[in-house]
Amino acid sequence: MKPVRPPIQTDAGPPQAPPTVTPLTESQAEAYVASVCFKIGPPRRVGVELEWIVQDARDAAAPVDPARTDAAVEALGLRPGPPALPGGSLLTREPGGQVELSSPPAESLADCAETVLRDLAVLRGAFAARGLNLAGTGTDPHPRGRRMVVRAPRYAAMAEFFGRGGPWGRVMMCASASVQVCVDAGTDGPGPHGFRDRWRLLHRLGPVLVAAFANSPLLDGRPTGRRSTRQAVWERMEPTHTLAPAPLAGDPRTAWARAALDAELLCVRRPGGRPWTAPSGLTFRDWLRGAGERPPTLDDLRYHLTTLFPPVRPQGHFELRMIDAQPGDGWLVPTALVTALLDDPRAADAALAALEPLGDPDRDLPAPRGSLWTRASTHAVADPALRRAALACFAAADGALPRLDAPPAVRNALAAFADRYTAAGRCPADDQLDALAGRSRRGPGTDTATTQETAPC
Repeated sequence: MKPVRPPIQTDAGPPQAPPTVTPLTESQAEAYVASVCFKIGPPRRVGVELEWIVQDARDAAAPVDPARTDAAVEALGLRPGPPALPGGSLLTREPGGQVELSSPPAESLADCAETVLRDLAVLRGAFAARGLNLAGTGTDPHPRGRRMVVRAPRYAAMAEFFGRGGPWGRVMMCASASVQVCVDAGTDGPGPHGFRDRWRLLHRLGPVLVAAFANSPLLDGRPTGRRSTRQAVWERMEPTHTLAPAPLAGDPRTAWARAALDAELLCVRRPGGRPWTAPSGLTFRDWLRGAGERPPTLDDLRYHLTTLFPPVRPQGHFELRMIDAQPGDGWLVPTALVTALLDDPRAADAALAALEPLGDPDRDLPAPRGSLWTRASTHAVADPALRRAALACFAAADGALPRLDAPPAVRNALAAFADRYTAAGRCPADDQLDALAGRSRRGPGTDTATTQETAPC
């Protein structure tokens, strides 16, 4: 597995390829995508990318001046180049001012947990010293507008591209946060360690992860009618960039290569400070066939792949993008759950059996737009079928973690989460809703916040 997230150049993009580079053909492009997005080898490594909403520690609803976040980052004294924390985690900024920590790939769940906990302590300390809090929530619950505070040509082009389809892109860019678990693709063979089976299992597991860890019921200060508003936003985003390739049966390399080339261009990198906005409706395949202002290069294809956001993104390893940000150190639980179900064959078999009653995802709309995904984001584990599947997956992971030498603290966190939330038909979103109801009962004139919902997402 390569580093879980490329260094800070992800925001600005790698250097523009020289015009003398030989243009790509369609066959070369498809072969390249199939080979680099599914790195083959025994699965063993794990990593996480953790996004956080930055809040004022004294008044969570108050706008945060980006200069305060800048000062907190500068106080870390990170070395020049890729801004790595002491344990090797990279630090980046999202368009709306969110902070993202990306761990280095770890050889075990225990190593991943140890590294990230250490780096998070350093990061939280620097922010707390400046009166800031890193909030683990899938959407910013407060009505603070959606300002683009991190300026980069990529983000300007992204805002224009996703803005063609309504407000959802700006919500995603400026007011959302996630836990992204990253695991090796697997071997080129059958069985639970093979990349084909791991690909299918992750997509079948996706709605259960959405339901169990739903943590974004509020937007602009009000309930939206969804436990995971963040997931509802992704349901409405431009489809060629956000849907899983269908069908899931068959060779995922071929399916992903075709989907990647058929995705519209989000941006075209241009030198000299010119905008990166892409022509509307132009796909990468169109570009390969002669449309566009110049022939595309391999470097353009590499960059195009970084602009695709399906629920499971293959980029050498598999990156899960459907999990809401979790409060505190709650990110440990989905990381442990996914690792156990993917890397332990007995747990993988048990998970598949538990997910079978939920139906065949290939008979529904592609993820994340299928009916099961919508049920997961709306009802979470209050849905009986999703709760049964989630509890079985938690039980399978609980049995697998000792075989994976997971630390007792991680095993205890998973068991405690299952008892507190999943077994009770609850998810972290319910804590946010309960807190809002409590505030409404205490504060005069705010009772409507508990009963009046915004337009359903």
